[in-house]
Amino acid sequence: MSRSPTIAFMAGETSGDQLGGWLMAALKARRSDLKFIGIGGPMMEAQGLTSIFPIKDINLIGITEILPHVFTIKRRIREMVEFIEREQPEVVVSIDSPGFVLRVVKELRARGNTKAKFIHYVAPTVWAYRPERATLMAERFDFLLCLLPFEPPYFDAVNLPNRFIGHEIAWWWKSRGDGAAFRVKHNIAGDAPLLAVFPGSRNGEIKRLWPIFKHSIEQLAAKIPNLTIVIQVPPSMMERMQVAVDGWHIKPLLIDNREDKRGLFAAATAAIAKSGTIGLECALAGLPSIVAYNANPLTAYLVRRMIRVKYVNLANLLAEKMIIPELIQEDCNADAITKAMLPLLTNEHARDAQRRDLAHVADLLGVNDAQSPSEKAADIVLGFLN
Repeated sequence: MSRSPTIAFMAGETSGDQLGGWLMAALKARRSDLKFIGIGGPMMEAQGLTSIFPIKDINLIGITEILPHVFTIKRRIREMVEFIEREQPEVVVSIDSPGFVLRVVKELRARGNTKAKFIHYVAPTVWAYRPERATLMAERFDFLLCLLPFEPPYFDAVNLPNRFIGHEIAWWWKSRGDGAAFRVKHNIAGDAPLLAVFPGSRNGEIKRLWPIFKHSIEQLAAKIPNLTIVIQVPPSMMERMQVAVDGWHIKPLLIDNREDKRGLFAAATAAIAKSGTIGLECALAGLPSIVAYNANPLTAYLVRRMIRVKYVNLANLLAEKMIIPELIQEDCNADAITKAMLPLLTNEHARDAQRRDLAHVADLLGVNDAQSPSEKAADIVLGFLN
């Protein structure tokens, strides 16, 4: 009896879990006989994946953040290599997390005990720093799925087959939430200014950012007496955030489910977001925002020596100008965040100006194409199965 075609996934963070879940759904819509194995989070598990270990074990960023967990990461790399060799999938799809997946694929290639084709989803940011990674990708992967329109030339130059498929996040935000219903559900007055807060999906991010965000929220609440605060974190961070706000005189609403997330974006007046995918989501959803980030000083120093772009927010990069304020490292402090947020919370003209400048960003990410990015990706993956 022939076995089901098997696809192994490797996703190591919340945004990768989102992309993996959407890709798996698109694959299942095309073929019902596929078997999914590997590493993923809640969205991928909802599509039928049983993760061989929790993605939090590899959901780390920055040199100083990784060092305390280096032995755990090495063990997980070894486990993943041995798992793929044992299961012998036809295709391995890795999603982002290059620090982990590049090591896994390097070891698999060196050992030569698998005939799997290797597809990577989300190009490393060679356009921002460490351009030599393009060559590493070409040595280890058979195909690359690019999210951004300016990425393919970097990989064409090293003869790595690739395709710009667009960003699924842009497609997700084509369907907007019901802001009025969100406010009714959570007993928030229809005219109350609502600040959405997105402090991150990693322990290290919340540890560094939350004290700064909290201080800024206190300043903003003092200036805007009827301000409502809603904090969104992934389910894995909910318990930690509940502890963080316990006993705080400001009583925020905490949410973690995706439908409430859409409603929150529609209901919110403005947002404070940690730098990353969530900052792009704010732009795509038309939610006026600022982005902020504070990395370990050593990590920040090393990255700044390598970085080659003017902006960290993808929406600003695509627009080629600073539309969403970026408060990074020494600029990431409560006073600066409060100063940047006040106009967005109190002035409709300031909010409209940001929305207007960002109106075309979604178009650059393929939202008007006939197929979604996940559908395009699924067709490519199935092409390798065939």
